[in-house]
Amino acid sequence: MANARDITTNDPSDEEAILVLEDGTVYRGGAYGRRGRTTGEIVFATGMTGYQETLTDPSYDRQIVVQTFPHIGNTGVNHEDSESSRVWVAGYVVREPSPISSNWRSTGSLEAELDAQGIVGISGIDTRSLVRHLRSAGVMRAGIFSGEDIGPDASVDSLLESVRATPVMKGMSLYDEVSTGETYTVEPCGDHEGVEPLFTVAAVDLGIKSMTPHRLAERGCRVHVVPSTSSIEDIAALNPDGVFFSNGPGDPEQAAPEVDLLRKVLDAGYPFFGICFGNQLLGRALGFGTYKLKFGHRGINQPVKDLTTGKVEVTAHNHGFAVDAPVGDPVASPYGDGQYGRVMVSHIDLNDDVVEGLMCLDIPAFSVQYHPEAAAGPHDASYLFDRFVDLMRTSKEESLNA
Repeated sequence: MANARDITTNDPSDEEAILVLEDGTVYRGGAYGRRGRTTGEIVFATGMTGYQETLTDPSYDRQIVVQTFPHIGNTGVNHEDSESSRVWVAGYVVREPSPISSNWRSTGSLEAELDAQGIVGISGIDTRSLVRHLRSAGVMRAGIFSGEDIGPDASVDSLLESVRATPVMKGMSLYDEVSTGETYTVEPCGDHEGVEPLFTVAAVDLGIKSMTPHRLAERGCRVHVVPSTSSIEDIAALNPDGVFFSNGPGDPEQAAPEVDLLRKVLDAGYPFFGICFGNQLLGRALGFGTYKLKFGHRGINQPVKDLTTGKVEVTAHNHGFAVDAPVGDPVASPYGDGQYGRVMVSHIDLNDDVVEGLMCLDIPAFSVQYHPEAAAGPHDASYLFDRFVDLMRTSKEESLNA
C-alpha cells in the first residue's frame, strides 16, 4: 500500500496483534484481552487513573480507546468502580499492561475482564506516536486484529478494507442502544438516606454514568432514571422538581426526538440540567448548531473556566462534538425568534476555547459539556449539582408563593 506506515514496536505477549488506521498507518504489537477483530472510531483518553470508569462509560460506544498513560491495569478491576453494567469501548490500546493486579478491592485482572467481555485489544505499541498522529490527522476509523484474523491468508489491504467499511461517527445515532430499557429509581443516600426526598429528578438516560444519579442522591434527591424513548407525558407522570439529560454517544445532529423532548421540558417550565450530550442537546434545542471536533476532549485533566464566577477548574471530559455558540455577551436564543430568552456561554475550555457550558438567563436551564460527577475525579466541578439543587429549590419556592 502506497500510503501505509508500518510501525513495529515491542510485543509484550506471545501473540501478535495489528492496529490498522483508516489512513493506512499500521502498528504491530501484542494481543491483549479477547483475540479477534474489532473496528470503530479511534480516540485517546489522557487520564492517569480511572481506566475502569473509562471502559464502562457508555459514551465510548463504538470507539477504540487509546490510553495515553503508559502503565495500565495495575489495580485490576473490582465490582464498585464501573459506571454501567458492562464495558462499552469497541477496543482497547495500551502501551504497557501491568503484569500484576495489586489493590485491596481488586477482584481480577484487567486483561481477564476484557477477555470475558469480548473486548479486543492491543498492547506494546508506541502510544505516544499514535496519539501525536491522531492529534495531527484527527480521530479516524481503525481496527484491531489478532488471533485467526491475522493468519497466513490475511493481508493489511484486506484489514484496511474492513476498517474503511466501518461507519463514521458523524451521522450516527447511538443513544438508544446504550439507554436503560426501563425506569429505575435511585433513592437519597449519605446524610439523606432513609428520609423524605428533598426533590424528585427525572433523569433521561442517553448513556448515563452511575455516579451521576448518585451525586444527586447524595444531595437528597430521588432520581428516576428513564429510557431515552420516554415522552413528556412519562416525565410529567413522575411529578419531578427538575429534569436532567445525561451524557451519551453519537452525533447530536441525529437526536431530533430528544431535542423535541427537551423543548417540551423547557416549555413546561421544569428546571433543567444537562451534562455532555445533554449540553449539546440543550444547545440544539435553543437553536445553536453542533460540530465535530478534530480529536475531541477525553480525560480527567482539562482546564475549564466558569465565566460566571471567573473560577478555573480541572475537569473530566469525554466528547467529540461541541456546541457552536458565541462566547461573550448573552444573546437571544436562535430558536423560535428568541422563544427561550437570553442565553450565554457559561464555561469555556482554556486549551482551545471550545464551549463547555450554557446558561439560560430567562428560564431555569443550564448545562455543561464536561463531567461534574467525575469518577475517578477530579471533583472541582461538583458544585454544579448544588447549582441544580438550588435551581429546583428556587423554582419550587416560587411555585408555592405564586
